[in-house]
Amino acid sequence: MTATPGLGTPQLASPDLLRSTFRRHAAGVAVITARGASGPVGFTATSLTSVSAEPPMVSFGIGTGASSWPAIAEADHVGVHVLGEHQSDLAATFARSGADRFGASTAWREGPEGVPVLDDVLAWLVCRIVGRVPAGDHRIVLAEAVVGDPSGAGRPLLYHQGRFNGLRD
Repeated sequence: MTATPGLGTPQLASPDLLRSTFRRHAAGVAVITARGASGPVGFTATSLTSVSAEPPMVSFGIGTGASSWPAIAEADHVGVHVLGEHQSDLAATFARSGADRFGASTAWREGPEGVPVLDDVLAWLVCRIVGRVPAGDHRIVLAEAVVGDPSGAGRPLLYHQGRFNGLRD
């Protein structure tokens, strides 16, 4: 493999290359929730994508080794929560393995379809899962929005260079 002038030295694809590349990609931060057999589950996602306006559909990725995967694999509905820049602690809690994600520090309520809905987010949706597509060690979940509220106040939380950040003016 030869270097391309001005582009640095190419590397063969690997998990480390992918992680290093996506550390440079700023992404919005969401928390995905579901009702599990033994209680609510949830995780922080930076892979949330708008897929379709008609019907209104989103997608997100989840690792098959994630603690929330068994519940997401069986759920009919999920909650999708767009976090604000004031919620980096909440994002960290839902990203941390073994954390008490729905403990006293997390304000939430049971929403439509029994889905846990987080309080004080910029926007939330309850979505019906319509597909789970295998993608390596992950699944891409496709979900159709059923109900939601986009009226939260504030600015979005972003994930960049391994940290949660707000927008800069």
